[in-house]
Amino acid sequence: MIRRSHQNLGLEPSDGPTEDGRAERITRLFSEHNESLVRFLSARLHSVQEAKEVAQEAYVRLLSLDDSGAVSFLRAFLFKTAANLAVDRLRTRSRQRQAMTAGLCDELREASTPDHEAAQAEEAAIVRRLIGELPPKCRHAFLLHRIHGEDFSEIAKQMELSERMVRHYVLRAVLYCRSGLDAAQCSKELSKEPGRG
Repeated sequence: MIRRSHQNLGLEPSDGPTEDGRAERITRLFSEHNESLVRFLSARLHSVQEAKEVAQEAYVRLLSLDDSGAVSFLRAFLFKTAANLAVDRLRTRSRQRQAMTAGLCDELREASTPDHEAAQAEEAAIVRRLIGELPPKCRHAFLLHRIHGEDFSEIAKQMELSERMVRHYVLRAVLYCRSGLDAAQCSKELSKEPGRG
C-alpha cells in the first residue's frame, strides 16, 4: 500500500497560493488521480474519450478558481466537478438524441448562418494564434495530444520528457487557449456595448 501525506494529495489548503504553486498542486493532483478520475467518468459516460475530455475540463475549472487554496479538499472538489460535468454531458447527449428523433437536427444544420460561420472561423483563427504563442515544447506536446490523438506516454517517449512534464505542457496549453478565447470574447462583448467604439 502506498502511503501519501495529505500534502502529497493536494488536500492541504495553503496560505494564498501563488499562480505557480496552484498550478503545481493541480499538476500533482492530475498525476496522482487522473487515472482513477477517467475510470470514474468512463463508468458514467460509457466512453473513455468523453471521460478524458470531461476530466480535462474539470482540471481547467479547478485551475480557474480565484483561490484554489480556499478549497480544502481539492481531490473531492475535482471529482465532484467532474461528476457534475458528466451529468451535463449526459443531459446534452439525451437532448441531442431527442432532437434527432424529432428531426430537428436537419433544421438546425440548415439554420447555420453566415454570422455563425464567421464567428467559428474567428474563434479558430484566435486558437491558431494562441497555439503559435506557446513555447515550442508546450506547443508540440499539445498538438501531438489534441490534434494527432497521441497519448501522454507516447509523447513523452517521442519528446524525451517525463510523462508528468507532457501532462503539464498540455494542461498549460489548454488553459492558455481557454484564457485567450475568454479574453477575446469579453473584449468583443465590451466593444458591442453602447458608447464604446
